[in-house]
Formats: sequence, C-alpha cells, structure tokens
Amino acid sequence: MSVRVRHARDDDGDGVIALIALCWSDYPGCVLDVEGEQPELRTIASHFRAVGGHFWVAERNRAIIGCVGAAPAEGAGGFELCKLYVAHGDRRRGLGAMFVRRVEDAAAAAGSLFVELWSDTRFTDAHRFYERLGYVRLPQVRKLDDLSNTVEYQYRKALYLDVNVT
Repeated sequence: MSVRVRHARDDDGDGVIALIALCWSDYPGCVLDVEGEQPELRTIASHFRAVGGHFWVAERNRAIIGCVGAAPAEGAGGFELCKLYVAHGDRRRGLGAMFVRRVEDAAAAAGSLFVELWSDTRFTDAHRFYERLGYVRLPQVRKLDDLSNTVEYQYRKALYLDVNVT
C-alpha cells in the first residue's frame, strides 16, 4: 500500500499520540503525559496553525505512520522542526528525510535563515539521522523538568536562500 502525506487535521490527534507512544516505548523512562505535558497533541493542526506553523502526517490504510511539525523558532529568523516520528517498520525508507525537507521548504518559504530542533539525549539514532542531513549539534542543552526527566540537545542547519545578485 502507498503512503499518503498530508496536512494534519485535529482528528488525527489519537493517531499521532499512538505513534509517539510507540516510538517512546523504545526508551525506558520516557513517559507520554498528553493531558499534563502535551495537550496540544489533541488538537495538533489547530495548535500549529495558531503559532504560525504546519503539521503533516503520513498515513497508510488510514493509520498514521509518521508525523512532523514546523513552527517559527523562539530565536528570530528561524523555524523549529518538531515532533518528527516514524513508525518502526517504516524507518530508513526516506519518509523521515522527506519530512525534514518539507520543514526546510516551509522555513525557506517563510524567509527563515535556519531550521533548529531539540532532541532527547537518549534518541541517538535520531541524532545520527539529523547529522547525516547536515544538522549540527550546538553546545546548548535544555532540561525540561518533565515526567521523563528529559534533557535535550539543540541542533541547527543554516538555510541558504537563493538571492539574485545583479
């Protein structure tokens, strides 16, 4: 069956939550507390629209097998890549890289100079993936003080916008 990629709808929340829970189950101590820590997952499309961003899902047979969000970064001039998850059986087939390109394209269309992301220090496969795509780990680390005791690395990739020089 083919994979369909589209903009998310709010009624995709349960599928996105199930996907994230499945991905986090690989990491002892990662706790998905939707109501307490990530209520935006219930209305994912509205949340990202409200902050000036986008959220996409990939589905096969009406099941969500991947997702990613993009929103203006806290620092001026950038976009943030958020919530990139791909189901286990669909990894290493280009879906994650396609999602990253969508975020980079959205960022470039918005005139952003860079894309940044934050990744849990436990997600070592993700770190290698981002680095292969040209993202550089910065020295900044943040602690979220959440139920998972999350500590995240910051990654960034500069976007080189086409500029006509006359």
